[in-house]
Amino acid sequence: MDEGGIRKRSSNQEPDETPIKKSKSMNLQKEVGLLSGIGLIVGTVIGSGIFVSPKAVLANVGAVGPCLVIWAACGVLATLGAFCFAELGTMITKSGGDYSYLMEAFGPIPAYLFSWTSLIVTMPSSFAIICLSFAEYTAAPFYPGCDPPTIVIKCLAAAVLFTITLVNALSVKWASYIQNFFAVAKMVIVIIIIVSGIVLLAQGNTKNFNNSFEGPPLSVGTISLAFYNGLWAYSGWNQLNYITEELKNPNRNLPLCIGIGIPLVTVCYVLINISYFTVMTTTELLQSPAVAVTYGDRVLYPASWIVPLFVAFSAIGSANGTCFTASRLPYVAGREGHVLKVLSYINIKRLTPVPAIIFYGAIAMLYIIPGDINTLINYFSFTVWIFYGLTVLGLIVMRFTRKDLERPIRVPLIIPILVLFVSIVLVLAPIITAPELPYLYCVLFIISGLVFYVLFIHFKFSWAQKISKPITMHLQMLLEVVPPEDVPE
Repeated sequence: MDEGGIRKRSSNQEPDETPIKKSKSMNLQKEVGLLSGIGLIVGTVIGSGIFVSPKAVLANVGAVGPCLVIWAACGVLATLGAFCFAELGTMITKSGGDYSYLMEAFGPIPAYLFSWTSLIVTMPSSFAIICLSFAEYTAAPFYPGCDPPTIVIKCLAAAVLFTITLVNALSVKWASYIQNFFAVAKMVIVIIIIVSGIVLLAQGNTKNFNNSFEGPPLSVGTISLAFYNGLWAYSGWNQLNYITEELKNPNRNLPLCIGIGIPLVTVCYVLINISYFTVMTTTELLQSPAVAVTYGDRVLYPASWIVPLFVAFSAIGSANGTCFTASRLPYVAGREGHVLKVLSYINIKRLTPVPAIIFYGAIAMLYIIPGDINTLINYFSFTVWIFYGLTVLGLIVMRFTRKDLERPIRVPLIIPILVLFVSIVLVLAPIITAPELPYLYCVLFIISGLVFYVLFIHFKFSWAQKISKPITMHLQMLLEVVPPEDVPE
């Protein structure tokens, strides 16, 4: 059913139908303020990564000093990239993040390829992994001395994924409250680790920092792989751009949220790693299956149970933030006609993109079932930095091709040029230094989206339209959704 059909219902409805009364504009509402925006960034970025496996960065650089430099440099890069996205977000005030910017800068094909890759692989797989991480840490205390059964982990992960999807579908405010609560909860354990580490340093536990830059020789390839692992922990630095239409006063709050949220995360990450090194040597850290748990056992005993509890809280907050923001991509892509139109529809009562949220949660659930997506996740950063670089290139291009656009925030041109250069290095360096087939698979998967674009978007085969139309009609009635009105251009 098309949009016109919905608007004409009042004149053509059957006698037993009740007219839909719209008390508000059928658009996403601006309900995310400054505090919620900062909470969303902090809550989404600080997930399970910094608590579980910072050893991946150390494994690539081999020494304490370079490891800490990489963590700080990743934070600087995330901040610079986020400010580039802040200019894009206030210049193009649409939700959808990279998708909307690529559409404006380069047209529908790059935007479609981004949505294709993000909707099917990167975003749902990231959501699934966070939920699996939560499940592992929640189940571990009940199976001391052995690994929890796989079926328990998967069922628990599926349960929390379903719950988070349901909450986000029911209410934006509920999702924001949950995000704020778990952002505070995870900051509690962050503060505990940082403060205890500072106390240990003050007591003279500095031996692991002696000769901290002595280690194996570094190469561009190993540094790039270290950046990949560090940037995975910073994943989510651009998430606020996916909900620009729901952000109160985005011209003010978007840059403020970025300027406060990401540097705060960076300082926390560096200090947490310093705390780890006060009680563990590089060898001990590399051998630890879960660094934060090992730290808790040595420093916080007998209250070491706090660590897995708050790691679980951290994972829930990160998963909720990921679902809240990433579900807006199918909403915008559906609005542009790049996926089923019904994905752009909004629930009449709750004013949330229910079809988009359900679609995102369903795809993520599929990744939990096999549980073996390590190859794709290992090359997650490779894939996303292709599009990050392309998006920042779009910012540079639009400085010359779209001079008419109002730019409430205008970053110095050197910043997007620097971010673009780093993204090119991050993408090419691992391929050049250690070429592997999975890199090729990632590229082929991205390009394969062109097949679907040509068949279903460009030529719009009639049989595809005939199939999608009844699906849209049934979903409309089942989910009580209607097309958005007065969508900002």
